[in-house]
Amino acid sequence: MIELININGNPNIGVYIFANNKFALVPPGLTEKTRKLIEDVLGVEAIEVRIADMIINGVMVAGNDKGILLPRIVKPDEYDEVRSMLAGKVRVEVLNIRATALGNLIAANNRAALVSPLVEKSALQKIKEVLGVERVVQQQLASIPTVGSLLVVTNRGGVVHPGVTDDELRLLADLFGVEFMTATVNFGVYFVRAGIVANDKGVLVGDETTGPELMRIQQALKVQ
Repeated sequence: MIELININGNPNIGVYIFANNKFALVPPGLTEKTRKLIEDVLGVEAIEVRIADMIINGVMVAGNDKGILLPRIVKPDEYDEVRSMLAGKVRVEVLNIRATALGNLIAANNRAALVSPLVEKSALQKIKEVLGVERVVQQQLASIPTVGSLLVVTNRGGVVHPGVTDDELRLLADLFGVEFMTATVNFGVYFVRAGIVANDKGVLVGDETTGPELMRIQQALKVQ
C-alpha cells in the first residue's frame, strides 16, 4: 500500500512521524482521517507523543522493530510516557550524545544501522545493543554526514539520495541486506527521509510527490 498524505498541510511527513512494523509515533492533534490513513497504510497503531516538547518525531527518534533511541533532551515525563506506551513492544533508551536529531543521524532496519560520523564513536555499541542489529557502520553518503535524512530503509527495500555513488549503493545493499534505488520525493527533493514514512507493510509519501516519483518509490520499497 502506498498513499499520499500531509501533516497539517505540510508534505514533509517524515519530519513528523517515526514508524516501524509495530507502531507509528505521530504528533498530537492529527485529524481522525489522517490518523486512520496512517494506521491503515502502515498496519500499525498511531501513538501521539512529543519529544522535547516538539512534534518532529521523525527527526528526534531513530530505531527499528527491536528498539528506539530518544535524544538526551527528551523530558523525563515524556520518556516515562513513551516507555509506558511501548512497554512490551520495543526497548526504549536515551542516547546521551551531543547531537539530538537522531532521526537525521541514524538509519536502521532490523539487520543493521548506518550512523553519521557526527555521532561519537563511544555511542556505537549502545546503538548496536538497543537496536539489536548485526552490524553498525559509521560513514557519510554523497559527502553528506546526516545519513538518516538521505535514505529510507525497511526489511524489504530502500530508497536513497540521488547523489550517492555506485560504491555507496553497493555498501547500503550489503549492510542492510536489501536492494536500494535512488529517488526523489515531493517534486524533486533529494532528502527522501523528509517525505517518506515506510515499513514492511506500506508507504506514506508527501502529497507533493509526482507520479513518476511515486512509482519509483513503490518499486524500491517493494509495496503492492
